[in-house]
Amino acid sequence: MPPKHSAGLLLFRRTPDGVTEVLIGHMGGPFWAGRSAAAWSIPKGEYAADEPPEAAARREFEEELGLPAPDGPWIALGENRQRGGKTVTVWAVRADLDPARAVPGTFTMEWPRGSGVLREFPEIDRFGWFPLAEAEPLLVAGQRVFLARLAAHPDASGA
Repeated sequence: MPPKHSAGLLLFRRTPDGVTEVLIGHMGGPFWAGRSAAAWSIPKGEYAADEPPEAAARREFEEELGLPAPDGPWIALGENRQRGGKTVTVWAVRADLDPARAVPGTFTMEWPRGSGVLREFPEIDRFGWFPLAEAEPLLVAGQRVFLARLAAHPDASGA
C-alpha cells in the first residue's frame, strides 16, 4: 500500500492586542462527539500522487468549510509524518473568516456499527478561532508541530 499524503491550510489572524489565533475544526461523527482534547484538526485531506499538494490543500479547505480558501500569501509550514504513517503538509495564510459562515462537507457511515443503518455526519461539526496556546491541546497530536512552526514565523509572531 502506497504511503498516504494529506494537505491542509491553517488560517491565522492577529487580534488587536497582538495575539495570534488559528482557525481549527472539531472532527464530526460519533467517535469525536464527546471529546475536545485532541479532537480538532487543521482543515486538510488526502490527495493522490498526481495532484499537487497546494491544490489539495485549497480543495480540502473548500470541501471542509464550504467556503473558498482566502486569498493571500501562503506560508509553508512543512511536513510532518503522523503516528499512523500519513505525511501531512500544511500552509498558513493570514485571513479572517467568520466560522458561522462555514457549511461543512459530510460523510456517510453505518451507525450504530453493525446496525445496517447508514447515517450522514459533518466532516467537521464546528470551527473556532483559538490562541495558539489554547489550540495546541485541542489539535490531534500529529498536527501540533504546525502551531510551533507558525509561531516562529515573523508574519504570525509580529516580530
